[in-house]
Amino acid sequence: MNHKTTIPAGIVLTFFLSIVISHSLTLRPENLLNDVHAYSAGKKHVSSASAKSLEKGDDAFYAIDYETAETLYQACLENNPDNAAVYWRLARLYVSIGEALLPEHTAERHPYFTSAVEYAERSIQLNDKLAEGHTWLAASLGVLADNAGPREKIKRANIIKSELERALELNPQDDIALSILGSFNREIASMGWMEKVFAKTFLGSLPEGSYENAEVLFKKAISSNPRVIRHYYELGKLYKDLKRYEDAVSVLNEALTKPILMKSDKRRIKNITVLVEKMSEKIED
Repeated sequence: MNHKTTIPAGIVLTFFLSIVISHSLTLRPENLLNDVHAYSAGKKHVSSASAKSLEKGDDAFYAIDYETAETLYQACLENNPDNAAVYWRLARLYVSIGEALLPEHTAERHPYFTSAVEYAERSIQLNDKLAEGHTWLAASLGVLADNAGPREKIKRANIIKSELERALELNPQDDIALSILGSFNREIASMGWMEKVFAKTFLGSLPEGSYENAEVLFKKAISSNPRVIRHYYELGKLYKDLKRYEDAVSVLNEALTKPILMKSDKRRIKNITVLVEKMSEKIED
């Protein structure tokens, strides 16, 4: 007789794939075009016109004008089909567009995330020494995992962790990779002992993670780029998990002083406001 194994409700393995990456779309305004002339790894040099197009595309992206950014990036890609720097930017853009849609609109979000994976993979194929290619492959694989089964989520989790580690090997100051890896550690650490045993037994290998590593990674992300709301938000959630409520409120209030850099920041701010209120009540009690 065949017995069907049922996964306990508490082992929701969307833990670091849908949650970790769902808030990962943060920005690095400094050194935007450092990779433009390094992308080719021996291939043809990027024209000044292409570099300018990339710069304009970045300006549109940071202005949250995703439609214009897409037009400019795609135009640049037509003229430079082997430009790895454009591919990872397109991956970042499509993750951002998909994340701007409500989480329940899965069917609408999915095509953007699929395209993001393809663009990130192409960036790495052209030049695997660009940290951003690995970072955005990790991010896009995570958001794409919404409809994947538990075993597939575990498989992707290992790939995501590997890509983030590769990104940080190439650029230890990559705040996006640091922040995502911090969330990755926090979500794994939050799993119960029985859940971890079950996951390893029935679903395959489970990456390691700890609260200590998560805190270190979030603080490094903030140090690398103190303008990004996401880093503070994730650190605040970590302190909440650890019942360090005063630290949580302090960090979350600091997040509210930061600029909105993308559409999903607006939802994040609403979540932060709710969390601050709840944590403040706990402190008063």
